[in-house]
Amino acid sequence: MTTTKVYLVVAIKDATLLVFYTQAHCWQFRVISAGGEVFGEQKIYYTPEAAETAGREWICQGS
Repeated sequence: MTTTKVYLVVAIKDATLLVFYTQAHCWQFRVISAGGEVFGEQKIYYTPEAAETAGREWICQGS
């Protein structure tokens, strides 16, 4: 069974940033739009801070 740990959930502009950890994929992020669409990449980050920074940059680039 895979364990997922949520590190951060934060609202930024009209999106929600989620940073999480899984054993298979280390730290990752997803961006949830106001309409409920989920965006992100399958990149691996080795710290939660690195995933958070990438997620915040993703949101800023989309605006």
